[in-house]
Amino acid sequence: MKVFADTNFLVGAFATRGLSADVFQLILAEHQLMTGDFVLNELALVLKEKLNVPEHIVRDVEDLLRRHHVEPLPAQPSEIQLKDEDDRWVLESALRAKADVLITGDRDLLDISKQVPKLKIVSPREFWELVQK
Repeated sequence: MKVFADTNFLVGAFATRGLSADVFQLILAEHQLMTGDFVLNELALVLKEKLNVPEHIVRDVEDLLRRHHVEPLPAQPSEIQLKDEDDRWVLESALRAKADVLITGDRDLLDISKQVPKLKIVSPREFWELVQK
C-alpha cells in the first residue's frame, strides 16, 4: 500500500514513543512510504523551532525520508477548502503522489475524507486497525 505521511504523524513518529512510531515502523517494513517536499519543510520547522531538535538530527530525519518517495511541491493547493491553508498543500501532494492512504492526526483532513474518494484519509490508530484486519 502507498502511504503518504502528514507532518503531525511524522512529528509523533520521530519525537515520541508510541503508536505513531509503531505505525511508522510498520509502514517502512510492509508498505511504500511517501511524503512531500511541503511536509518535509513543515517537519523541519516543527522539529527545530517547536521541539528544539538539533540540526544534525533534523537532517538525519530528512535524509531517511528522502530515501522514499517525496512528492515535489504542487503548482497549487487542493481545491478543497480547509481551515488551514497548509492542509490543502498536504492533500494535493498526497493526491499527486497517487497515495492509497494519507495518515494524519489533523482533524480537518480527517473530517473531509468522504470528499476525497481517491484517497483514504485515516488517523494512525485507524491505519493500525486497517492493516491488522
